[in-house]
Amino acid sequence: MELTARKKQILKVVTERYIDSAEPVGSKFIAQAMGGNISSATIRNELADLVEMGYLEQPHTSAGRIPSPKGYRLYVNELMERKSVTEQEAQEISSALQGRMKELDNVIAQAGQMVSSIVSYPAYAVASGKSAVTVRRYDLLAVDERSFIAVVMTDDSRVKSQLVQTQLPVSGEHLPALSNLLNTHFTGIAAEEMGNKLMALASQLTAELFMPLSQTIEYATDVMDSTKRSQVFTTGQTQLFKQPEFQDFDKANDLMNLLTDQKDHLPVLDENTPMQILIGPENVNEALKDASVVVASYDIGDNMRGLIGVVGPTRMDYATVAARLSYFAESLTKMFGKNNQLPPKEDNIP
Repeated sequence: MELTARKKQILKVVTERYIDSAEPVGSKFIAQAMGGNISSATIRNELADLVEMGYLEQPHTSAGRIPSPKGYRLYVNELMERKSVTEQEAQEISSALQGRMKELDNVIAQAGQMVSSIVSYPAYAVASGKSAVTVRRYDLLAVDERSFIAVVMTDDSRVKSQLVQTQLPVSGEHLPALSNLLNTHFTGIAAEEMGNKLMALASQLTAELFMPLSQTIEYATDVMDSTKRSQVFTTGQTQLFKQPEFQDFDKANDLMNLLTDQKDHLPVLDENTPMQILIGPENVNEALKDASVVVASYDIGDNMRGLIGVVGPTRMDYATVAARLSYFAESLTKMFGKNNQLPPKEDNIP
């Protein structure tokens, strides 16, 4: 059976109407949308063919039709009109990014929050770590004679801190000297080299100084290891309940669990893919079988890459989401780049 131009036009009408209304689309609306030049009988025959071919589904015998995942895929690939962000949307995104926070973790998390508010769907943000992370700076802050706070800043601007408790008393007067030692000998090097230097210094330091130094190095090594792994931030999960498809909590439960407790399993992109749309069963994770994901990548710099993803019903407005997400990703790349300029709003969908 041939997928004619008229069948494609009908599929486009049904898909866009269903995106707007969340209600099955009947032949009467289709006839009006196509200018009244095609009879209802012809449209019903075409609809039956599209159902048989797997592009449309009929939820109930007497109801209209809705797109299937196969229909959405054809729509996204061939029928969807590409959109650009409006001047107002571009200004809103630009203004939000100009007020960004300097610490990388906060930038990534805040990026997800911005995207969720812009598209009104749950969003997630991923920071893929560098192949080699080192410590840029240490600070040690006194708490009491048996504890202090170790602050570690990595060379990709992440700042981590932890309360360190010691077996032997440590005078607050010794912490500046230890900080100086750390910043002189244990910055800009790999974890293995840190261990070697620590052993070389062991004979030159008293136990009261060697123990807190060793504990701080151990913590710094853990920080370096953790920053090499991808970190996932999710936000806007309650946006799901605004969609008719997910107002039944039982239906939304698996997806909510994925977004909150299993977020490391959310889709990511291949290295050289700027944007991808995954529709329903195209998602490997079973929790996403009735949902779609649009995910875009951006360049953080220093061999790091970030991802921004949007999760919503298969009925989501793909053209609008893709346009806003693409612009946002390009804006983040520009923001992290040397020029620190935001992109023009045209030509932002790959």
